[in-house]
Amino acid sequence: MNEILFFLILIVNFSCIIFAYKFFGKIGLYCWIAMATIIANIEVLKCVDIFNMALTLGNVSFGSIFLASDILNEKYGISVARKSIFIGFFALVTFTVISQIDLYFVPNSSDFADGAMKTLFTLTPRVCIGSMFAYFVSNMLDVYLYTFIKNKLPSDKFLWLRNNAATMISQLIDSFLFTCIAFMGIFSAEILIQLCITTYTLKFVISILDTPFLYLAKRIKPSVEFNCEE
Repeated sequence: MNEILFFLILIVNFSCIIFAYKFFGKIGLYCWIAMATIIANIEVLKCVDIFNMALTLGNVSFGSIFLASDILNEKYGISVARKSIFIGFFALVTFTVISQIDLYFVPNSSDFADGAMKTLFTLTPRVCIGSMFAYFVSNMLDVYLYTFIKNKLPSDKFLWLRNNAATMISQLIDSFLFTCIAFMGIFSAEILIQLCITTYTLKFVISILDTPFLYLAKRIKPSVEFNCEE
């Protein structure tokens, strides 16, 4: 059942990106990246078994950020793609700060959500810092790698290569940075390596599966393209 849900949520995420781009242009992708960073950091708190591997949710939503930034890079260039990463980072920092302040409010006697919010939003400093640092470094790396490969191999027949190469390398760095910053000293080296491998394996698969959606976005002309400063 989890495997079926994995492919379902993957299709939903990637299809939403296509719809966001079709109806709202690059502004739609900006919004998606901001939203996906928040969704991924909530989903990551739930652990599930997929393909006999213990994994946290959020990998698909986080992987969708790379697809959205690659579309922006392909259609509008590096400056627009880089801006989207700053927007996502701002959304992540803002969500983290506000959610932490919310936890200090004394709940009303009839409140039923305080305990659940504490469970979801009480973040250890290392996990919080690891998430932010890994997000920013890996996504910026993806933007620059994609641009580098595109400059070297500009033909559309290499679209799959620049998409997969940039994303797979960046996702590897993300998995390593987050695991080490968040869990080094808590788990043994063997467990850390296993976490990196299992997490990256799923991200590797997601990177391959997002390729058709990049080709589809390449052919799409947005219905609305809002004017904004580049």
